[in-house]
Amino acid sequence: MKEINASEANFQQEVLDSPVPVLVDFWAAWCGPCSIVAPILDAVALEMAGKVKVVKVNVDENNALAIKYAIQAIPTLLLFKNGEVVKTLVGVHQKAEILQLLQ
Repeated sequence: MKEINASEANFQQEVLDSPVPVLVDFWAAWCGPCSIVAPILDAVALEMAGKVKVVKVNVDENNALAIKYAIQAIPTLLLFKNGEVVKTLVGVHQKAEILQLLQ
């Protein structure tokens, strides 16, 4: 399962109301480190399919969400459980670190 692109329109449904934990990647197309993290998140999404949902939010297209969650640097990964942020990772991280975050 590949990650899902979320926007202000579907964030409530895809993230806040999700029955499984959701890892949200706040990113932008112009962000070099974001392009490094993208294939790592693809692998995480496949490995954790059914256990964790991986969702991408483009900060340029969804500025209100970036402001709401105080995103000051990208990539920022927020782990949501039951609609609440429980963990945060900022910057480029290896797959093992991201999987550890999800445990």
